[in-house]
Amino acid sequence: MVGKRGGSPDPKRHLWVLGLIAPASALLPSQLVLRTGAEVFWWIGPIIVLIVIPVLDWVIGEDGTNPRDEDYELLSNDRYYRWCTYLFLPIQFVGLVIACYMWAGDALSVTDKLGLAVTLGFVSGIGINAAHELGHRVESLERWLSKIALAQSGYGHFFVEHNRGHHARVATPEDPASARMGESLWEFLPRSVIGGFRSAITLERDRLRRKGNRWWSIHNHILQAWSMSLVLFAALLAAFGWAVLPYLLLQAVIGASLLETVNYVEHYGLLRRRRANGNWARCSPRDSWNSDRLVTNIFLFHLQRHSDHHANPGRRYQTLRSSEEAPQLPAGYATMIVLAYLPPLWRHIMDPRLLAHYGGDISQANIQPRKRERILTRYGLAAAA
Repeated sequence: MVGKRGGSPDPKRHLWVLGLIAPASALLPSQLVLRTGAEVFWWIGPIIVLIVIPVLDWVIGEDGTNPRDEDYELLSNDRYYRWCTYLFLPIQFVGLVIACYMWAGDALSVTDKLGLAVTLGFVSGIGINAAHELGHRVESLERWLSKIALAQSGYGHFFVEHNRGHHARVATPEDPASARMGESLWEFLPRSVIGGFRSAITLERDRLRRKGNRWWSIHNHILQAWSMSLVLFAALLAAFGWAVLPYLLLQAVIGASLLETVNYVEHYGLLRRRRANGNWARCSPRDSWNSDRLVTNIFLFHLQRHSDHHANPGRRYQTLRSSEEAPQLPAGYATMIVLAYLPPLWRHIMDPRLLAHYGGDISQANIQPRKRERILTRYGLAAAA
């Protein structure tokens, strides 16, 4: 592990509350526009995520600290960290109600309403990250809160697919949420969305069958989560009218696509080793792309220390560690999202890093099947094809 010891169990302790800036960005646009007259602030969500955070990542740089092993229990049991994720939810939903009020009125132009919807979409996407943290916990309360956090995006099946599908198949060709070398973001998105949906249905159906329950059961985790979305959307439509529906749907689509873009970044081209018997080896730190950029780590509750999360999914975010074994991204996730939108630039930056990670043997990577021969030929491995 890399990093240095500090005088506190967690030198970042008082920074984690800044993660609540993400849901709070849904509360800011109206006040910023009112006080400045600049209508661009309706688009503050993408401005913060795609511009401000990448700049701050570059200026402030990397974290450089890891929690000490002897502080693990102390940090894990400190409820302050849980409240930093719990508070995400009420702020997130207050922002959604305020947005619906504005979408339903005539004070804003269609362009401004679209900007507000995009901002809410970014909040929704980051809300899925909060749901991700809560959904890995064994406590019943936090697992229910995870489903509630997913209600705004309508992506409740993520609760099942991520925990029981993605974590089992990560960095293998069988995982729809693990991007392949040579696969652009725009090719990956439909594969991941459709594949993740099908996988979640199959996994939950099989779980219910093993327990002797039918699909249409109160024990169905997917139906529980989807019901929350249905109730939320129905309540908002009843309160504000059908005029808000297009904007609700738009923000949900943006939220889900933001999650899937992060999925694309996290495992691009990485492939787990095989055991002698042909089975996949246990997931190791080398199977996830990491970044230790401080600002994005605070903003996303250490999501960028993704290798330790997959190797030890029971660890809470404040205890995740950076690893020397993990391949490193050239920038934080926020910056990499922007690069992913531009496939030629993404490949120019990431393919050489992937090649270096495998010591020049690109045949060890998870390669897009229809591009495999071309990629191997490019790197002088045509015979291995």
